[in-house]
Amino acid sequence: MAHDTDSLAKAEARYVRVSPQKARLVIDMVRGQQVGDAINILRATNKRIAPAVEKVLHSAIANAENKSQDVDVDKLFVTEAYVNEGPRQKRIRPAPMGRAYRYQRRSSHIVVMVGEREEAPEEE
Repeated sequence: MAHDTDSLAKAEARYVRVSPQKARLVIDMVRGQQVGDAINILRATNKRIAPAVEKVLHSAIANAENKSQDVDVDKLFVTEAYVNEGPRQKRIRPAPMGRAYRYQRRSSHIVVMVGEREEAPEEE
């Protein structure tokens, strides 16, 4: 199976203090988008995790520029973007009648990969 994309650079933010479910809502909006469009989407998104995802995206763009000098930033797009679950911090909250309720503070690992699309030759 031939891929029509070339994954150029990767950036990862680990142990981000937000649940993976909430982070995936934002990541799903930028997957497959041009990087310029993805940045605009993230700036307009009213979610607490959006600035962190934007920071990871900027890092991936910078990694692509450092990896190869002949990279056109305008042609880059988000090839892969996903959120993995990080470790959970288990906490105890006091409850009535001497009981205790356990709850978990979830964390995430956010991964963004950028690349260039390979232009298909036009047939005439």
